[in-house]
Amino acid sequence: MTLPALDWLRRDGESFMEELSREYYEAHAGHKTDAELQPIYGRHAALFSDDAFHLVLDAYREAPSASESARSARLMLDWQAESRVSRALAPMEEREIAWEATAIATLRDGREVPYQRVAIEIANATDRAERLLLEEGRATLVRDGLAPMRREHLQRERDLVEGLGVAPTFIGTFTLVSGVDLAPLVAQCEAFLRDTQSMWDDVFAATVRERLGIDPRDATRADALALLRAPQFDAFFPGAAMEDIVTRQVGEMGVDAHAGGRIIFDTADREGKRSRAFCSPVRVPQEVYLVLRPHGGQQDYRTFLHELGHALHFGHTRADAPFEFRWLGDNSVTESYAMLLDHLMHDAGWLLRYTELGRVRLGSFLRAVGFEELQFLRRYCAKLIYEFALYGGEVSWDALPELYVQTLTGATGFRYDRADAFVDVDPRFYAARYLRAWQLQALLTETLRERFNEDWWRNPHAGPWIVDSLLGEGQRELADELAQRASGQVLSFDPLVRATEALMEAS
Repeated sequence: MTLPALDWLRRDGESFMEELSREYYEAHAGHKTDAELQPIYGRHAALFSDDAFHLVLDAYREAPSASESARSARLMLDWQAESRVSRALAPMEEREIAWEATAIATLRDGREVPYQRVAIEIANATDRAERLLLEEGRATLVRDGLAPMRREHLQRERDLVEGLGVAPTFIGTFTLVSGVDLAPLVAQCEAFLRDTQSMWDDVFAATVRERLGIDPRDATRADALALLRAPQFDAFFPGAAMEDIVTRQVGEMGVDAHAGGRIIFDTADREGKRSRAFCSPVRVPQEVYLVLRPHGGQQDYRTFLHELGHALHFGHTRADAPFEFRWLGDNSVTESYAMLLDHLMHDAGWLLRYTELGRVRLGSFLRAVGFEELQFLRRYCAKLIYEFALYGGEVSWDALPELYVQTLTGATGFRYDRADAFVDVDPRFYAARYLRAWQLQALLTETLRERFNEDWWRNPHAGPWIVDSLLGEGQRELADELAQRASGQVLSFDPLVRATEALMEAS
């Protein structure tokens, strides 16, 4: 049972979250250039008062260990801590959103490219000189504009979190309120990087030479964007058919992709729209937006499937669940549902049924997917290791850019830029959420195959089970708890290594 003493916080908190989510959606989707966050925090100031914070903190400390009351109180404490910090940081965030929506990169040849389009242009550039020109303009713009703002933001965030008094350090506070112990996960990441190094060395050099025609030692992150874009497969993933294909597949699985109208697709190209796709749950579960700015080809399919996993989760969360189980919790869970769908792009049967690849091209596509999977896993392991140092406070702010370049370049082989050291940071250790989601996704896929056969994705009994047993629960459970309940196993990288090796060996 949940704590009745917190009911007013649940009621007013839901209203606040709806307003805030709608504001983020409209700003990031390009419907407006500025995000007006401070007025929203002002209208709900009572939610973030000292009295409200200490009410939740006391409820957490007084709740019986391992009880549902303790679970509810921890989720509410996590939300209170994040919201109090976010309220203080709102002016900075407004400034950054406005900058991203309006900034223009000026290239050495005089051309001007909106910041929000630069990553798309880099990924689509087949000429390396053009790619590097775009990347130079992007990095210069970020170094002089966004990076100083982000550094100030991160410094202030760390100070604010440590000033909450929940735990002495940023990492200690995160561990307590999130329920996620980061140190063992960082150790897993370090082991994963060591264990997959030889496999990565072999595939990285060969792939960069074959597909980019350059010396692997010269490869940059801009080259990685172009390489992972994989335009040679575009013809087999037509953009005009994407929504119909995915909607049909999800329907064959026994699920309505639009959740009876609760899920709205926003997939049009629009000036000011973020190049990075996102899902915006404005009212859970009644109004959920899937937002995608098209890049083209198979990457759009993967991204659309990923965001649809989020949207289906929020759109099918039980409406009668408490606020904290619908809105809050371990985002590793929603990310695992997103990855459950985007990893359909790794499934030979799914690809043969729903795309135009055909058997002749299937092996080469799966090997390319395996390369991408290993690159992203290694990148996010490195990100978590770097961000653990960033938030840990033992490395000076001035030394972090060099550590960022060393850590990310060493893990991926692609050369990273110092300008991104404070920009390529996901808030509140979100890299950890992604990594735990990868691990959980692998276990959920194995469970679905055992229950509903290899082609679970078109079994009409699979979808209802997913909705009832997984999505409907919101994020009440931590990812490791859900892994135990659904599969009887613990989270680890082992199933991911096996799956990636199988992709690399596809014929």
